[in-house]
Amino acid sequence: MKKQERRHFTPEQKSKILREHHLDKVPVSDLCEKYKLQPSVFYGWQRALFERAPQVFVESRTTPAETVKRELGEKVEHLEAKLVKKDAVI
Repeated sequence: MKKQERRHFTPEQKSKILREHHLDKVPVSDLCEKYKLQPSVFYGWQRALFERAPQVFVESRTTPAETVKRELGEKVEHLEAKLVKKDAVI
């Protein structure tokens, strides 16, 4: 029996599917059938959307330079934490 390959949806495709449900009021069961999705996948995307929704409103008040500065700061913090973890292992 051949193993089925995983399909990957782009962020644009995911947002289109979620938009169909929330704006066009298409039932989740119909969307899952149409796009051959498991309902758990759809609800995972929806949860991620709502968890990150506040960032949209925060970013709309900042300038692009502030956004880049914040993103770089977050990246530096992440990399520093990674270094600390590697140092602890060594």
